[in-house]
Parts: sequence; structure tokens; C-alpha cells
Amino acid sequence: MIPAKFAPLLFSFCLSIIMSCVVSGVATLNAAGLDDGFAALWLAAWYKSWIVAFPTILVVAPLTRRLVARLTRDEPDKAGGLHRQ
Repeated sequence: MIPAKFAPLLFSFCLSIIMSCVVSGVATLNAAGLDDGFAALWLAAWYKSWIVAFPTILVVAPLTRRLVARLTRDEPDKAGGLHRQ
């Protein structure tokens, strides 16, 4: 098992793989169509996309968390305490 201190890095790694795979797949399908060479084109596009996506998420995720924290507010729960939604 991976130690919990690496959770943000692992999250960014997994998210970058999934999102770059989906986005490059849609973009490749839109540009080239579902052809015999689609899988090879998609794989090449995904690899290039992931090289950009992973470091981008490492930088952007903390900034996005801070932005979301500023745009949201704590809501009182039924017991009178505050909790984040």
C-alpha cells in the first residue's frame, strides 16, 4: 500500500491519466474518425496529452482547491456546528 502522504500525488497521477485519455480520445475521434488507425492515433495523442496533463494538474489542483474554498462557505449543521459541503 502507498503511504497516505502521497495521496495528492497519486490523485494527480490517476486523474491526469483518465482525463487525458478521455479528452484525447474525443479529440482524435472528432479529427480522424473511427478508422482502422484510430487506436494508434489515440495512443499517440494520449501519451502527448498526458505529458502535459500530469504536471499541469500538480500545479493547478492546489490553486483550484483554494479558489473553491473562497467561492464556498461553511453551512451550519443541525447540531449547530459548521461543516463544509
